[in-house]
Amino acid sequence: MEARIEKTLGALRENGMAADFYETKEEVVSAVKEILFEGATMTAGGSVSLKESGVWDLICSPEYRFYDRAKPDISEEERQEAFRQAIGCDFFFCSSNAVTENGELINVDGAANRVSSICFGPKKVIMVVGVNKIVKDMNEGFLRIKKIAAPKNTVRLGLNTPCAKTGQCVSLLKNDAPCMTDGCQSPQRICRQYLVSAKQKTGGRIHILLCAETLGY
Repeated sequence: MEARIEKTLGALRENGMAADFYETKEEVVSAVKEILFEGATMTAGGSVSLKESGVWDLICSPEYRFYDRAKPDISEEERQEAFRQAIGCDFFFCSSNAVTENGELINVDGAANRVSSICFGPKKVIMVVGVNKIVKDMNEGFLRIKKIAAPKNTVRLGLNTPCAKTGQCVSLLKNDAPCMTDGCQSPQRICRQYLVSAKQKTGGRIHILLCAETLGY
């Protein structure tokens, strides 16, 4: 694992991303606090990793201006406004569905607010990622999404999809190596928008905080 971590960090940096390693989630929270400044504007994608690490609690602090798309009793209009506020924010926080040893980030969204913010808009994208999300290559990354990330997230969100019931994407029942976009026809499907982030034009805009602990799905 140590060799995989070093290889992955080096590849991410070669692809123009900032990448740092931390042994504990507490160290991750401390690192985020060092990056932020009072009054910083920010928003976040839905992320179990942010909540499990403690970063979510930090960015909700009143010393920052956090547009919370998941606050209790939020209206759909307010939620969409929180999505739009990502454009021009100082920081966008999220995790990644998978990180390859070749330094690629693989992400799949339903609403596309996360993948769009990773691509463009916020000045900085801060990704909190557990080592459980390191994969060998893109094929393994998309299999990870179909076998782990998507099924667990549909259960968490209470969605009526085949993977919520079977624990894996229906495409895997047809083919051991399905096309990355193969999937169900459920109207509640969350695998809709696909993004692979490789070599970056703006160096350091995406900052991966890799943690030795298991975080998220």
